Amino acid sequence: MSQKTKDTIQQNLYEVYGEEKGARILKAINNLVDQYKQDAQPKEWVDEKDVMLITYGDSIKNSEQRSLQTLKEFLNDYVGNTINSVHILPFYPYTSDDGFSVQDYLKVNPELGEWQHIHQLAEDYDLMFDAVINHISSKSDWFLSYLKGDPAYQDYFVESNPELDHSSIVRPRALPLLTKVEHAEGTKYVWTTFSDDQIDLNYESETLFLEVLEILAQYVKHGARYLRLDAIGFLWKRLNTTSIHLDETHRIVQVMREVLEEISPGTIIITETNVPHKDNISYFGDGSNEAHMVYQFPLPPLTLNAFLSGNAKHLSEWAASLEPTSDHTSYFNFLASHDGVGLRPVEGILDEREVQAMVDRVKENGGYVSYKDNGDGTKSPYELNINYLSALKKGEEPQQQTVERFIAAQTILLSVKGVPGIYIHSLLGSQNDQNGVEATGRNRSINREKLPVQELKQELETEGSLRETIFNGFLKRVEKRKAERAFHPNAEQEVLFLDDRLFTIVRIYEGTGEKLLAIVNVSDQQINVEVDSLEAQLGTRGFKDVISQSIYSPNLSTLSVNPYQAMWLKEV
Repeated sequence: MSQKTKDTIQQNLYEVYGEEKGARILKAINNLVDQYKQDAQPKEWVDEKDVMLITYGDSIKNSEQRSLQTLKEFLNDYVGNTINSVHILPFYPYTSDDGFSVQDYLKVNPELGEWQHIHQLAEDYDLMFDAVINHISSKSDWFLSYLKGDPAYQDYFVESNPELDHSSIVRPRALPLLTKVEHAEGTKYVWTTFSDDQIDLNYESETLFLEVLEILAQYVKHGARYLRLDAIGFLWKRLNTTSIHLDETHRIVQVMREVLEEISPGTIIITETNVPHKDNISYFGDGSNEAHMVYQFPLPPLTLNAFLSGNAKHLSEWAASLEPTSDHTSYFNFLASHDGVGLRPVEGILDEREVQAMVDRVKENGGYVSYKDNGDGTKSPYELNINYLSALKKGEEPQQQTVERFIAAQTILLSVKGVPGIYIHSLLGSQNDQNGVEATGRNRSINREKLPVQELKQELETEGSLRETIFNGFLKRVEKRKAERAFHPNAEQEVLFLDDRLFTIVRIYEGTGEKLLAIVNVSDQQINVEVDSLEAQLGTRGFKDVISQSIYSPNLSTLSVNPYQAMWLKEV
């Protein structure tokens, strides 16, 4: 490691652990880097061609082969290189939460496949691995060894006294913070932020911290281009604080970045913090020393609000407020995911009435609502659990209108600044999986359906089916996006306020001066726009729509935008 890198890591370690302990950890990190350092060329930063698919390893199933093999074959045959990156949600052995209660970080769930199947996927796609390192399964060897009294694991977990005051601790779920366990020395209480099967890890332990760093190094060795730090905001615990976004957490993420940059330059760290925007973007650090990307959590609920209300004002104002990113940081954008649509990120943006309107619509459309404990005996909506296509539907309407509204929403995802992440059930035109909820008893199962591959292929090959229409329409739009330099993740973004029913942004790639004006009608009304204002933004008279391939004459005075129509306008 360079002296500058050592000094940076040392400073962070000393601040978190003190000089004596920090010096020991730094020496071990130096050995770790020497052991895992790769000779490969540094990976290039992302550009407009980077689009990520988010999927479980077994979202598509075939009884005759391992799911990871099925996934690779399906992607090769049906998606090709239209999408170049894949986030495989936790593919390790687990005991609950569909993978987010990991038993062994360094094994592949045998039901999905083996490491060789991950390696084969990595040959064709940039991969994102989940680093579920805030907690581990109660059935993991680490925790079972702790319960038996094994000295090596006694400081791996956070013990606390239930009689102490824990009221200041931020709670993401309406569940107890501490879980009673039977230890070799007697009854103890351990910290469990998310559930009694997800035991929080103790980063005050230098052994634990170093073991996690080696796990991350192993992930990169196994082909991870991106590492998603799951629930990272809760990493460091301290009584009489919120125990979220503490300085120690930020410094540990900074150490992780430096170590991974030394091992495999170009590795991208993405932090997953489902919290209000200000806290979320704090994980950019100074723009060069922490996360490369942060999840853009306000985008899903604000886009949903725009289409359900027919008004994009909140979405537009929020997009206009976004801070510039540095040359090598950006947003990771998504609308749907394995989780629901989080509501905490719109605190201070949507009022209670607007949130309740979304809650009511979700329930009307067959979805569910999860609640968080406010710490004062009350609960608030925390997450909307529903498939995104189902959430956007309006009563018994023609399929074409449902598709147009859905693709319009996805066009916002493809237009805004950052790298787009497309959830597999959005790409495949899936709807609510009520059977999944009944089978598991969990709200989130509504958008985690396992699809038999032969049935899926049959639907995708049936012209005019809902799946076929969405799948092919979505991929065509992705291809058009990839051809536009103005959609580079770091291209500038300016929001235009032409009409509250329109979401309108100008994207500008400063390197070449290329401009593109994106317009999405979130309403069921036709809207006329004065062409002068568009031409002034594009710096041209006359323009074309990349999506429809229509060319608009310089003599045109008004542009009609149909209900749920999306346009990408640029110079002819």
